[in-house]
Amino acid sequence: MLERLFKLKEHQTDVKTEVLAGITTFLTMAYIIFVNPSMLATTGMDQGAVFVATCVAAAIGCMIMGFYANYPIALAPGMGLNAFFAFTVVGQMGYSWQVALGAVFLSGICFFALSAFKVREWIINSIPLSLRGGIAAGIGLFLGFIALQNAGIIVDSPATLVTLGDMSSWGAIMTSIGFALIVALYYRNVTGSVMIGILSITIISLIAGKIEMNGVVSMPPSITPTLLELDIAGALEVGMVSIIFSFLFVDLFDTSGTLVAVAQKGDLLDKDGKFPRLGRALMADSVASMAGAGLGTSTTTSYVESASGISVGGRTGLTAVVVGFLFLGCLFLSPLAAMVPAYATAPALIFVAVLMTHSMFQINWDDLTEAAPVVIAAVSMPLSYSITTGIAFGFISYTAIKLLSGRAKDLNSALVILSVLFTVKLVMFS
Repeated sequence: MLERLFKLKEHQTDVKTEVLAGITTFLTMAYIIFVNPSMLATTGMDQGAVFVATCVAAAIGCMIMGFYANYPIALAPGMGLNAFFAFTVVGQMGYSWQVALGAVFLSGICFFALSAFKVREWIINSIPLSLRGGIAAGIGLFLGFIALQNAGIIVDSPATLVTLGDMSSWGAIMTSIGFALIVALYYRNVTGSVMIGILSITIISLIAGKIEMNGVVSMPPSITPTLLELDIAGALEVGMVSIIFSFLFVDLFDTSGTLVAVAQKGDLLDKDGKFPRLGRALMADSVASMAGAGLGTSTTTSYVESASGISVGGRTGLTAVVVGFLFLGCLFLSPLAAMVPAYATAPALIFVAVLMTHSMFQINWDDLTEAAPVVIAAVSMPLSYSITTGIAFGFISYTAIKLLSGRAKDLNSALVILSVLFTVKLVMFS
């Protein structure tokens, strides 16, 4: 049955290798079951329900990717997108989490339509590579800024807006140790380095009496507080259009970049260098996002951590299916997830920020018409506490600088139209 479903021999693999690859991928991305509920709980969402939604949405995404697209690519609620959901859409802009879930659902529908009608390539090709790198780096800086706040390392200041917090506090010390531990383990190629870092800080805090233990295993919490609570009508308001676009835009490039990177790592491209069954992979991503919104979590997307499973031999969808089953198994670990403090997940966020800022290497720093808009986009995200604002500033500055520099030939119609729309949005609806 497994041979018929996943064509193991054709891909020169076997069940044992695929299972090992699935376990490896899961260990590298399982930190999301601790980070996502903690982050979305800041919006007023029930943390236990979000924990269940995170695990189930990840499992659904992995199953669809495995059985339908037959790729060793795992999915889960995406980092960066959950921060945008919690701290920008709900925290800064003041929308309810129900409306935010509605926006995630609508962005999933748009993603599905773009994939079905093959518009995705046109959109991606319209956005300069440098600007894509700047947006990814900006999201990373935004995550890092949030993590430093959660740890108490950066605090607010009436004089300078932000300042250094109390570095002698338990949270600041544990975050610093946790980050150093994760980086060191990652450098040494230790599987599950992020997970180990989170659990290590949690155990140290437990021994020191800073947190209390209420068990490790239990029946899953109720998902009722978030199940089908999305407000689609509220998300259709005029002011939410840019929010839906931002969810779509970030997910589109995140997914596309991940698929390409993972395919190259596993030699999954065909003889022409194209991605076979790309449409199916994108459909899996969009359906998972819609399902996740219905369950009660932010956008579900493909994880670049899937490359870790591919590096040990994963080549088919069986790898993704194994990851899906492992996420379902995590449903019984809710007491452990609830016990993990914010300063234990903060090192993971800072580490992800480091990985995301790596995209800046794609930029031609000798060409200021390319570099300046990238810096504008990246810096404005954490400082404005908004991914949407960073994207808008990036598009507008790129178009304006190219026009004033006599480089209009570098622009295209999509870029100009989006820049005009973002300008109108900032002027009329800010």
